[in-house]
Amino acid sequence: MKISDAEIQSRLELAALSLRHFELLKDVLPLINSEVDSIVERFYLSQLAIDEIAVLIGDVDTLNRLKGAQHQYILDLFSGQYDSTYVNNRLRIGMVHKRIGVEPKLYLSAISSLKLILFEVLNKSIETTEVLSQTKEALDKLLYFDTTLVFDTYISSMISELELAKKKTEMYANSLEVKVSERTVQLEELAKKDPLTGINNQRAMRELASVLLASVVRRKASFSLIYFDIDNFKQINDQYGHLKGDEVLKVISECITLHIRETDVPCRYGGDEFCIMLPDADAQSAQTVAGRIVASFVEIYPDFSLSMGIVETGPGQYMSLDELVGIADKKMYEAKAMEGSRIIT
Repeated sequence: MKISDAEIQSRLELAALSLRHFELLKDVLPLINSEVDSIVERFYLSQLAIDEIAVLIGDVDTLNRLKGAQHQYILDLFSGQYDSTYVNNRLRIGMVHKRIGVEPKLYLSAISSLKLILFEVLNKSIETTEVLSQTKEALDKLLYFDTTLVFDTYISSMISELELAKKKTEMYANSLEVKVSERTVQLEELAKKDPLTGINNQRAMRELASVLLASVVRRKASFSLIYFDIDNFKQINDQYGHLKGDEVLKVISECITLHIRETDVPCRYGGDEFCIMLPDADAQSAQTVAGRIVASFVEIYPDFSLSMGIVETGPGQYMSLDELVGIADKKMYEAKAMEGSRIIT
């Protein structure tokens, strides 16, 4: 906190402190100086009797440091100089009290105890009633002035903490929003993937097909579809077990991924049926891709075979996805009528 000289003067006026009050306090400085050690000891005896304060003070070393600071604090009260140096020292006191966890109620209690002790010292030493009354009034106003400064630091610190907490909350909310958004995208992607093979499922295929077909229609390009399954897949599961069946399905997806272009879209259509969409590819190009997939598969599983059907649409007229799948499915069953892996175009 930075307080200008003008602000200090304004605060002194609000506390109704004048030069006369400064002089009265400075006049008793010799008296206070001679009694300050006794005042500090009495003050900390009263404070240590309060459990909350005793816990905060803790050990002897801390107590000795506090006594040294309090010694100077009391002398400053009667210095007669209440300028920016004095004010900044008071502000630091407030910040230290806030930092170590001294609650405002404990600070006010301590100030009240100190004032009573100082008043007792003044009562015994100042014989003139009027001067005593005016000196006590000056001290009372100065302690009030000090308290306003200390509480300014409390309030400023709490505002800073609130702002920091607000920023942290906003950062956390933003981070959470990003995480939720990222997780939503991940879940959406997972919902489009076949969990076993890792390639697209039928839902994703249908969403992508509308985009791919619209693109080839606009560009008057060809579009081919490969549709196939594993021959006698039920027998494979029955003879070798479902784990073996899953392994075969995974290998097929790997063979597909190995031989298609980045623009081609593979998917597990259902069960042991697979489908590959090939934009900008005619039936002959699709047959070449299908042949490579079959070759890779039978190299790993020479006793198993694939039956494939291929259909092309465009560039003159275009069929829908369901029409393409229906025709490719029929061609696949034509391939099944023959022994071994077959591709029917």
